[in-house]
Amino acid sequence: MAAGKGSLTIREKIALARDLLDAWGAELRAQSPLRDSLERLRACIEASREVMAEIGVVDECRRCEEVEGGSCCGSGIENRYSEVLLLINLLLGAPLPRGAERPRSCFFLGETGCNLLARHVLCVNYLCARLRQRLTPAQLSRLQDLSGEELETEFRLYETIKRFLNRRAHELDPLR
Repeated sequence: MAAGKGSLTIREKIALARDLLDAWGAELRAQSPLRDSLERLRACIEASREVMAEIGVVDECRRCEEVEGGSCCGSGIENRYSEVLLLINLLLGAPLPRGAERPRSCFFLGETGCNLLARHVLCVNYLCARLRQRLTPAQLSRLQDLSGEELETEFRLYETIKRFLNRRAHELDPLR
């Protein structure tokens, strides 16, 4: 992994994630526990996004972005993403954009919402005051339960991949 990764631009992190996929993607996918974790994460993401659509979060966020001229997916949010989280997206089959579709928004915000599958904890957890007031306690609880499961699964996968990459880096350069 890159030294000084906090100073990388989002394009550099995307390039690094693609390089990591090229170098280690086949080996990562060949590991049964990791493959199972990827599929579990995919199922968690689908479940939380399905509920977000069902309870109106998706429509409200779209309306805020398109009608009110901006949403919480503002420019700069993408800088929170690491090359490992971007690698997880590539392993899940999410194409990473070459450029921003909406210049004043998050690099990953596309015409139909977020282009990523595995998202940063801030992106998964954040609900604006309007949404928190609009949702019933039961809806909010259901969404929070699913989001929590998604984030826990993502975190475990993230840590597994990070350990794998660190081991491989050490094997290639034992002085690290």
